[in-house]
Amino acid sequence: MKVIWNDQIVDRTEVKIDLEDRGYQFADGIYDVVRAYNGKFFTLDEHIDRFFSGMSKIDLEAPFTKAELKERLAELLNVNKVDTGNVYFQITRGIASPRDHVFPEPTVVPPVFTASTTVVPRNEEKMSKGITAAVVPDTRWLHCDIKSISLLGNIMAKHTAHKKGFDEAILHRDGIVTECSSSNMWMVKDGTIYTHPDGNLILPGITKIVLLRAAAKAGIPVIEKEFTLEQLKEADEAFSSSTTIEAMPIVEIDGTAVGTGERGPVVEMLQQFYIKEIEAQCGSIMENSLI
Repeated sequence: MKVIWNDQIVDRTEVKIDLEDRGYQFADGIYDVVRAYNGKFFTLDEHIDRFFSGMSKIDLEAPFTKAELKERLAELLNVNKVDTGNVYFQITRGIASPRDHVFPEPTVVPPVFTASTTVVPRNEEKMSKGITAAVVPDTRWLHCDIKSISLLGNIMAKHTAHKKGFDEAILHRDGIVTECSSSNMWMVKDGTIYTHPDGNLILPGITKIVLLRAAAKAGIPVIEKEFTLEQLKEADEAFSSSTTIEAMPIVEIDGTAVGTGERGPVVEMLQQFYIKEIEAQCGSIMENSLI
């Protein structure tokens, strides 16, 4: 498989990450992931914008323009012949020794950039049947709006859920639902969708943007407002969203069914409108679809 290593596309075996890389030592870096369908990127501009925004928030200067990055990622997608899959890309502050918490000067320590592809079909069965989730306290830091490579808090939450036999973790701070361990969180009550507003406590999801647009087209009211665990217990439907899972029904929380215990009509409608958004950019994906 070919990957990007700084300004080159090389075989993955050629990549060498230094042990003094600040990404390895301090998790000092930013990443993102963009989805491709039919060999075409979906919402690439939005992902690139978020990537650059994240770098700006940690004072990390990009060694390329947005246009140059888009061109490199497109070349990588094509050389690996990815039809449906993901492209992960990340940048660290570079290789600095001796270790120092202070940011090194970018003219002295250039950043390190990498990107790779994976072929991942749409999980239509899960999108139809839904997943389960456990409620877990949100003990992460207060800059969750930054898509940092420091994901230990997210990983620990998801592992806690998996140890209990659940697919995902729904995070809360003092009873207020924030998001999931690797996705945004939504609930539906009486035909209205609720989701936590953007801010420092959640990641501003690209899929969230698309779903808000889809809901408007479908005529479904959306309120971006905090909701509690108690309100979530009374929800008619619940679902999570991310680049890799699209709109994913959550049919069980802590062993209790959400609504009927099956995918509800609101999320099903959103999924259909989300597909239309994909197809507008990438072409038809609905052959043999289970949705």
